[in-house]
Amino acid sequence: MKLKLSISLVTLLAALYSGAFAQSKSEKNTKDEVEYVNPLIGTAITGFAKGLDGGGTMPCVNVPFAMTNFVAQTGENKMSRMCYQYEDKTVIGFTATHQPTVWMGDYGYVSIMPQTGKLKVLPEERILTYDHKDEISKPYYYSVKLNAGNNTKIKAEIAGANTCGMFRFTFPEANQAHLIIQGINLNPLLADSANDYTSRIKNLRGYVHIDTIHNEITGYNPDRQSAQLGPELKNFKGYFVIRFSKKISAYGTWDKQIVNKGSKNQYGTRMGAYISFSTKANEEIKVIVATSFISLEQAKANLQKEITGWDFEKVVKATRSQWQQQLKVIGVSGVTDEQKTIFYTALYHTLLFPRQFSEYGKYYSAFDDKIHNGTSYNDYSIWDTFRALHPLLILTQPQRVNGMVQSLLQMYKEGGWMPMWPNPTYTNIMISTHADAVVADAYVKGFHGFDLNLAYQAVHKDAFTPPDGDTKKSWGDRDRWTSFEARGGLTNYHKLGYVAVDKTKESVSRTIEYSIDDYCVAQMAKGMGKTGDYQKTIAWSKNYKNVYNKSTGFMAPRNSDGKWASNPNVGFTEGTKWTYTFGAMHDVSGMISLMGGKEKFAEKLTENFEGGHYRADNEPGHHYLYLFNYCGMPWKTQELVRQHSSSENFRNAPVGINGNDDCGQTSAWYIFNTMGFYPVSPASGFYSIGAPQFSNMVLNLANGKKLYINAVGLSEKNKYVAEVTFNGKVLKDHLISHKQIINGGVLAFKMTGSPQKI
Repeated sequence: MKLKLSISLVTLLAALYSGAFAQSKSEKNTKDEVEYVNPLIGTAITGFAKGLDGGGTMPCVNVPFAMTNFVAQTGENKMSRMCYQYEDKTVIGFTATHQPTVWMGDYGYVSIMPQTGKLKVLPEERILTYDHKDEISKPYYYSVKLNAGNNTKIKAEIAGANTCGMFRFTFPEANQAHLIIQGINLNPLLADSANDYTSRIKNLRGYVHIDTIHNEITGYNPDRQSAQLGPELKNFKGYFVIRFSKKISAYGTWDKQIVNKGSKNQYGTRMGAYISFSTKANEEIKVIVATSFISLEQAKANLQKEITGWDFEKVVKATRSQWQQQLKVIGVSGVTDEQKTIFYTALYHTLLFPRQFSEYGKYYSAFDDKIHNGTSYNDYSIWDTFRALHPLLILTQPQRVNGMVQSLLQMYKEGGWMPMWPNPTYTNIMISTHADAVVADAYVKGFHGFDLNLAYQAVHKDAFTPPDGDTKKSWGDRDRWTSFEARGGLTNYHKLGYVAVDKTKESVSRTIEYSIDDYCVAQMAKGMGKTGDYQKTIAWSKNYKNVYNKSTGFMAPRNSDGKWASNPNVGFTEGTKWTYTFGAMHDVSGMISLMGGKEKFAEKLTENFEGGHYRADNEPGHHYLYLFNYCGMPWKTQELVRQHSSSENFRNAPVGINGNDDCGQTSAWYIFNTMGFYPVSPASGFYSIGAPQFSNMVLNLANGKKLYINAVGLSEKNKYVAEVTFNGKVLKDHLISHKQIINGGVLAFKMTGSPQKI
């Protein structure tokens, strides 16, 4: 009888809330969710303040999780420089890019640039100016008007699919007009500490071929901008097929400053091809670009599946439909259009990476340099995204989770280790093996549609096996490739209980993050009956305590002789002692005990925020907002969630994300903050309760289930939570389980204007 009453109550609550949500939508003729997305948010290189980074995003046009992104190129990109930066005033091309974020490199790219007048092929010569008022950016469409000289303009438009895209160029009347194709761009003038061109210029050659019979230009680009950070790939090529709606009649190729008129073939390091023609006023010329990492034949096959004919609007409509389908996974109401734009742009940013890397049942592996059958994803910014993005995708994209995990396992099988930051092969960027957390979190939350035995082999190797030459290398960030880093310093981590600062760089951060991953591996070991491994890894997960200096109250570097290092400020990754002292997200109760109990922990945590030490613009502190829940001060969590989900960090502007978005991590953090719960500890199966920022939200889960999130009485003043119920039952300990959420129901928050000790 009690069960029936409970089910009836849940049904009634859901019906009431569903009706309220539907009514709020019908009160105003709302736009589709996709129309709220502003891809220009986060595209500025400028940060919110001096010394802070911009969002590192780009206004690309493509379907969700696309293999290839199509975007206006405002400058020559490299590691640390995106192909589009909002502050730029010129365009040098329209590119098919694979650069995932500002700190990583592009690879296998190709670009097309329209032009009138004298032929100019090099990027620095062919630039055309533009004004942002002549720019339209949507996830499914982009356009800009370029100043072509003599008071004329060229209108450029982009439509994109998965591996293929279409450009539409509207020319003025011109006796001389051109389309310049750049197949590779190894410019030694771009060299810096992060970008060494020496080996690439010596060993790589791109290729283009002009085929006047089939009216197309084909070729390949073997360049990987992050190549110095990873192993050599002899077979890697980004293949492209470029077709034109206008008949090729005059043409040529170029390499650096040399133009070869009438040439059909070209090899080189900074080269491409061009076609020339005359145009009538407002003449449209369409260009289709098909890409592949498998072969030219595969690029053509991809094109056959994605874009048939020259119907530009058809491509736009199809891509728009895909975005709308994915974005409506979360519904919001009772908010302003400005808030919707920020929210749905953040959701859009969580649906770009990791990118699809398989091409209709086959994929090139950058881990064994071979072609395989199967599904593949790539460009995982795992040090960032294990925290919030991957947990969010478990809720919003459950149909992709098994494939994303299996892709990591394929990399392990083909290369010997799961990657830290594949781009598209190993790069020793950032620290720890957080693929362990991604795999274990999926496993704990019920995703078993991948090779479980292989998964355990992969995480076990990370936890138990030091990398080659571990005791002889210091494993500096972005060191040149010698071998895969994995958990650099693991030998001493096991021997001493911590990573030694006099042996391994970033030692304090490594010790803490290895402890997190050990906890995650322990959860898999426990679930799979590996009792001995569980006992070892759960014990190692406490190793973070060995770098806590009780005399100073901070995590601190230790030498291999057990003594504290003379400089307490070394040994950290992208942060300071304040950044990492609360970093053991997997064992908050252990941290509290280590620091002397809840009161002292809360005092230190308060000092972190009020003393200006907290950095919302970087990932290690994203869970810090929720730590007050664990020491009896939930109202502080609620205050901080409101503060950090506001315009202090997120705005509807190009300077719109505080810090780098890092392939959707910062955006996922915002989405969770707004919904009112956050996955503090990976592989735990629980979320910490915060405070929702919108009155009504609905999360459309798998199998037709829905989670309704209702914030009763929410206002500018009423930012505190008086009571939280799930399906009518009061939640305690400020936690909700994954099992509860995925079964759907009503998560109701009673909001109030004063802090509540609950």
